[in-house]
Amino acid sequence: MKEARNKPGRRLTLVLGDQLSPDISSLALADRDRDVVLMAEVADETGYVHHHKKKIAFILSAMRHFASELAEDGWTVDYVRLDDPDNTGSLTGEVTRALERHDCDRVTITESGEWRLLRAFEAFAAENVGTVELLPDDRFLCSRKAFADWASGRKQLRMENFYREMRRKTGLIIDGDEPAGGCWNYDRENRKPPDADLELSAPRRARPDDVTKEVLTLVADWFDNHFGTLEPFWFAVTRDKAEAAFSRFLDEGLPSFGDYQDAMVADEPFLFHAVIGLYLNVGLLDPLDVCKRVEARYRDGDVPVNAAEGFIRQIIGWREYVRGIYWLQGTEYVDENFFGHTRPLPEFYWTGDTDMACLRACLTQTRDEAYAHHIQRLMVTGNFAMLAGIDPRQVHEWYLSVYADAFEWVELPNTLGMSQFADGGLLASKPYAASGNYINKMSDYCRNCRYKVADKTGPDACPFNYLYWDFLARNRSRLEHNPRLGRAYATWDRFEETRRQATRDDARDFLDGLERSAGRDAA
Repeated sequence: MKEARNKPGRRLTLVLGDQLSPDISSLALADRDRDVVLMAEVADETGYVHHHKKKIAFILSAMRHFASELAEDGWTVDYVRLDDPDNTGSLTGEVTRALERHDCDRVTITESGEWRLLRAFEAFAAENVGTVELLPDDRFLCSRKAFADWASGRKQLRMENFYREMRRKTGLIIDGDEPAGGCWNYDRENRKPPDADLELSAPRRARPDDVTKEVLTLVADWFDNHFGTLEPFWFAVTRDKAEAAFSRFLDEGLPSFGDYQDAMVADEPFLFHAVIGLYLNVGLLDPLDVCKRVEARYRDGDVPVNAAEGFIRQIIGWREYVRGIYWLQGTEYVDENFFGHTRPLPEFYWTGDTDMACLRACLTQTRDEAYAHHIQRLMVTGNFAMLAGIDPRQVHEWYLSVYADAFEWVELPNTLGMSQFADGGLLASKPYAASGNYINKMSDYCRNCRYKVADKTGPDACPFNYLYWDFLARNRSRLEHNPRLGRAYATWDRFEETRRQATRDDARDFLDGLERSAGRDAA
């Protein structure tokens, strides 16, 4: 990297670890021939939760590669490594040092994606009046203000309504004024269960270069007590390799993605998924660009409309929507707890040591890959946590820790709102609760499980079965007027009292076992 030149009056431009885009607003304002770019690996960011080892390695390696990319493009880059003995451990501390080191009179920062960091930079700006300039992050398709304007005055903030406006705004898979194929949403055609003879795709695996190998050694030494398996490490850490990974998905995964995006298969963590969330969220890929390339495949007749629409909905629908919810709701959103759940997160979320085959598969996959697709997160690990009454804040902190694509702006609303219904229905129209039947339909997990999905009660019954009905029963006062749950409560009311009592007894015994296990782990 180029050595920073000592010239007074220069601007310092701080680039964060999830801002690895050459056209980020802070760089767009900077002068390549005059200003200094600061990038810093700091303990505050690697340790505010117990991040998965692969997540830390991915971000640090991607940062180092991006710094080299900037230097090769003519920028003066000051890069502070985590093991630098003078490293203060905080971003504001490194900004303070760099301002003095380079005799810069101001610092420009593109707003961070999380409340935690934004508040820290706002406090730093208040202490250094006239020195700090915070710029909006314009890499998203819907600005914070635009989302707030959309939400203003609405009784319900449903993603589907937002998504349709985003389709109209972008023109993606729109024919004239109508959605391509005649439907806005093909979610009902995205739910095929896995076939035994599926020819599966797989994400492109990048081979670690010398920079990444150096980072892997650092992570192994510094974060040996963190969750997760570090190697083999195969994530792309450069723009070119992220683009190559996406191109592989376009060719091999996208044609079947629409049909099977909700399916789950033991020992097949990726199926037809793109696995590009982590690349989008740090800035190695552009969200509108990937959507346009997917649309082009549909227009060329290479993929069906349900595949193209299902992918685009995840990007311009859910991704933009949950970011809007995150900033709209503010810092208090993390404390939402509609059901009053207080049970601690079971230890097996970290170890995978459970007899429930579906949970074991998703948890061990998470440990090994720092990845699980949206249905594994929503309908297995998330569903279980909600049915079992786990403290939603602990669930949130677990998701934030274990997935390589997890940044709070995208993870928190998905967890608190979608997965745990902790916001009481602000985001989702009903709790995403399900019995073992759903998991059996959409996966092959139940085939080799110690429990029997066909048994509703008793020692061999799938715990999802009695936990589902117990969840509905104990939350009846909160949920029975939800129009999407009327049929479920009518079914519960038709059960004989002996079955209802057996269901409650089995749920109580199972949950008491979780409590005892938590007590032993704490001791």
